[in-house]
Amino acid sequence: MSDSIAVVREFYATLERGDLPGVIELVEEEVDWQSPVTRAHRPEIPWSSIRRTKQEVSAFFKELGQNVRPEGFELFRIIAQNDLVVVEGKNRGTVRKTGRTYEHDWVMVFSIRDNKIVRFRHYYDTADLAGAFKGS
Repeated sequence: MSDSIAVVREFYATLERGDLPGVIELVEEEVDWQSPVTRAHRPEIPWSSIRRTKQEVSAFFKELGQNVRPEGFELFRIIAQNDLVVVEGKNRGTVRKTGRTYEHDWVMVFSIRDNKIVRFRHYYDTADLAGAFKGS
């Protein structure tokens, strides 16, 4: 198993344990983080801003947690080439404000350098999530 895959597996294991400080420790000080990948900030998805620092990624997880309650994720496939790791999966959760649930499939793309995440892209269709925020 490559070091890059090991870092990504640790990322998911740490998330699963709810250890957010541990997740942040896997992120480089200067990072290129985007979740969801979008050309503009979506007001209905408060955490959709581009993040450039470890502190901003920490704020991302805080904003995410204030707005949704994740209810697990499933990894389908992990593919790696050198420092690039692509993960396909799905997750579900509940929007705290409306109590509505959502579920979506996604692809996450990580770039790893010196055992740290330096770039992260989270691709998913935001329609289910936006609908859950609206209560529809």
